[in-house]
Amino acid sequence: MDIKISEVANLPSRFGSFRVQSFKQGEKEHLVIFKQPLEGIVNVRIHSECLTGDAIGSLKCDCGEQLEASLKYIEARGGMVIYLRQEGRNIGLFNKINAYALQDQGLDTIEANHQLGFKADERTYEIVDFILAHFGISRINLLTNNPQKLHDLKVEVVARVPIIITPNKFNENYLRVKKEQMGHLL
Repeated sequence: MDIKISEVANLPSRFGSFRVQSFKQGEKEHLVIFKQPLEGIVNVRIHSECLTGDAIGSLKCDCGEQLEASLKYIEARGGMVIYLRQEGRNIGLFNKINAYALQDQGLDTIEANHQLGFKADERTYEIVDFILAHFGISRINLLTNNPQKLHDLKVEVVARVPIIITPNKFNENYLRVKKEQMGHLL
């Protein structure tokens, strides 16, 4: 795996004071946002990019709220958020907006992805294993609702920390599909 690693820098934010480091894998540039301690069992959130939810506050998903909850959790307890550049379950922003348009016509998130020729979830997590090894982390508490992440990592997942977000009228069906069809632990 050809990966370039940036220097470490400070990142003061509205959620707390963190350190950041970027990992460049081909055209994708991932970000690790972390706060000590990073020893023993480390709290880790693997968060896939969601421009509409993370930056704009979209109500169609729970991504932005999960990111905020994770940053607050890490600020209070230490650990890291691994921010993966895998927009729209790794179908990209352009295709994600096309999927949104299909959802506006009545398809659910999985049906929309299938209509566009994608699997329900195209994400991969090999870079996460590389990042955790880089930091010398072998045991984690994983902040997730996604059971697939529990099985795809090479490190020992000691505990799952759920991230429960209150549904709204715009994301109720989205969350129901995640739970009923994708097995998310909601």
